[in-house]
Amino acid sequence: MTFMAPIQINFSAIAEAQAGPRWQALFHYHWPAYRSWFLRSMGMHHPSYVECRRALREHMPELVPTWERLTALSGGGDVEARFLSLWCPPPYIAGCSQAIWQGDDEAILYRNYDYAPALLEGAQLNTHWNQQEVIAMSDCLWGVLDGINASGVALSLSFGGRQEVGVGFGIPLVMRYVLEFASSTQEAVAMLRRLPVHMTYSVAVCDRNNEAMMVFVAPDRAAEISPSRAVANHQQEVEWPRHAAATRSLERENSLRRTLTYAAGPDDVGLAMFREPVFQDSYSRGYGTLYTARYRPQDLSATIMWRGESWRQQIGNFVEGNKIVSF
Repeated sequence: MTFMAPIQINFSAIAEAQAGPRWQALFHYHWPAYRSWFLRSMGMHHPSYVECRRALREHMPELVPTWERLTALSGGGDVEARFLSLWCPPPYIAGCSQAIWQGDDEAILYRNYDYAPALLEGAQLNTHWNQQEVIAMSDCLWGVLDGINASGVALSLSFGGRQEVGVGFGIPLVMRYVLEFASSTQEAVAMLRRLPVHMTYSVAVCDRNNEAMMVFVAPDRAAEISPSRAVANHQQEVEWPRHAAATRSLERENSLRRTLTYAAGPDDVGLAMFREPVFQDSYSRGYGTLYTARYRPQDLSATIMWRGESWRQQIGNFVEGNKIVSF
């Protein structure tokens, strides 16, 4: 009988109000892999530096100074600048399940991040790059997988289950923009409606006023608000059957919908995130649930959870550290 060694991932919590040596170290650690991924797709049309800068100035002008600062910290090269703009990046696909529990006085966002263990940055960044403090799980070195800001806006994403690729930003940068500048769910939704994205995603949003929405964005159709409070990797219907079957998208979404219907409280939803079919463990095949996130806008907390342990952070009370998690 052959036993596989456990896969280990280092999760890090990094606090740096303004991007400096800590962000720079994170960039240099991950850049060789990102650079290889970015340049492997050179057969596709890659926007020029001028096109990337024009897109940022047109759609996210408030974020341009941060992009310029990070580009300088990365070495100021053309490839680095274009990669960090996330304008028309190479396609990428992940799993993920999301659920919003709404009680009488608060909304709580739960999210499972399902992806290849080898491709996870595993960095939770605490920053104050623009007008408010942000805690977020990092992707593409400054983009966001899920997070919360000082206004109490929390959001997360999941792949929307379509193969269409268009002209727009990679969703992690759109998520960063929303957390940097939105002060309510309504403001976040307005941003998601107007910003062009290059692939299809579902974004869950809630705030400390107990307002929650599920927003479906795509490169080839207008953003849509869904009444659902649980989503997996399809939107109104399955449009990529092979992907939906491989990731058990329908089963996961239906399971979460049942949980929300009968949950006595938010802890029931949290427990459901660790049960099949929502929780996935095909790590040896390069795919599985790498962490569960819980965001509570009322107390501005961000908790990253694994089976048997959790790591809670809070706006205004963020503690740096590292945690090795075995899968």
